[in-house]
Amino acid sequence: MLNLPSRGSSGASQTPTKAVILVGGPSRGTRFRPLSLDTPKPLFDVAGHPIIWHNLKALEKVESVKEVILIGYYDEGVFRDFIKDCAKEFPQFKIQYLREYQALGTAGGLYHFRDAILKGKPGRFFVLNADVCCSFPLNDMLKLFDDKDAEAVILGTRLSNDAATNFGCIVSDGHTKRVLHYVEKPESHISNLINCGVYLFETETIFSAIKSTIKRRTERPRLIAYPSSEHLESSFVGEIDDDDSTNQVLRLEQDILSDLADSNRFFVHETKDFWRQIKTAGSAVPANALYLQKAFQSQSEELAKPSATILPPVFIHPTAQVDPTAKLGPNVSIGPRAVIGPGVRIKESIVLEDAEIKHDACILYSIIGWSSKVGAWARVEGTPTPVSSHTTSIIKNGVKVQSITILGKECGVANEVRVQNCVCLPNKELKRDVANEVIM
Repeated sequence: MLNLPSRGSSGASQTPTKAVILVGGPSRGTRFRPLSLDTPKPLFDVAGHPIIWHNLKALEKVESVKEVILIGYYDEGVFRDFIKDCAKEFPQFKIQYLREYQALGTAGGLYHFRDAILKGKPGRFFVLNADVCCSFPLNDMLKLFDDKDAEAVILGTRLSNDAATNFGCIVSDGHTKRVLHYVEKPESHISNLINCGVYLFETETIFSAIKSTIKRRTERPRLIAYPSSEHLESSFVGEIDDDDSTNQVLRLEQDILSDLADSNRFFVHETKDFWRQIKTAGSAVPANALYLQKAFQSQSEELAKPSATILPPVFIHPTAQVDPTAKLGPNVSIGPRAVIGPGVRIKESIVLEDAEIKHDACILYSIIGWSSKVGAWARVEGTPTPVSSHTTSIIKNGVKVQSITILGKECGVANEVRVQNCVCLPNKELKRDVANEVIM
């Protein structure tokens, strides 16, 4: 048994709490291409800040969190500058990055680095997926955790019945908030309350649950034999075989949560606020809109002041140059050193750093890549999708296409050219009208 502080109601909020952010790795970011070709997904700017910065901003509001651990399998250098900048911005906690050298799965990564997580004997710790966009009601989760003397609290939200089956579904007791049943991506409808990918675990419980799952697997035929219990963390993954790789990876959602539901001390905090997963490159646009609206509601000083040409919320980086006759918004982010010419119209879009939009161009429901240039009177547009939709693809003429138009790094759109519902890979010149295409 792990020797951890007991949790009485008196010192509950003072119990040392850590946070783990699961950042994934380069081989997992394929759906975020072409944007992930030039920047790792967790560091992609949404509403003026890297995706993962929004997680840290939410953790800043939880007083008992003094350490944040990022776990993933990107190279160590990837987050070095980001962590250095965050150390100044978030002095209340220490931030470190721990690298997996092969994909261990969400639970496998936690177990592999359990010594680092257990250091300082935290009684509980948050686990956040970096690709989740929401208001992160972490203090509410903490209160439920303490009130119920819980072993685990999961953040849940309600979706339409059709959308819910694409996520982990939670069956809960409406009165006590206890999780009765958990199924990852069920084949048929069981509940429209879904897993938001944000958890709070009692330290002892979660590591015991992962350990017993590993033990169960070792006793099954055809699985890896572990040399000894002391070397579990280095040997429970073994050589990955393409045919059998699912057996080597331990995932919180598929392998651990359904067992926790049997414990009677697993609860769900249901958020009525916004929630969105940032999976595809196009999903950065609705996430950008949600974070900008949140900043606008909290009267953030970072946003541009509303005016005749600024329809809020709009984020303009201080180094960007925007002509006073350009009309921006709603839900627009303009990156560092971007140049926006006279008469330009931009709506529901992200313009990344060093991009240039020439006079009278129109940008709607799009992402304009780093150092890309859009010519005069050109039109780059996607298609609006309903707020409740959790997909960024639409059907056009019987073909599935991206609803958001994306220009990768250093793309060029010639004067008077129209680009509609296209994904354009880096370093491409578009000299004629294109629609519903992936431009390789």
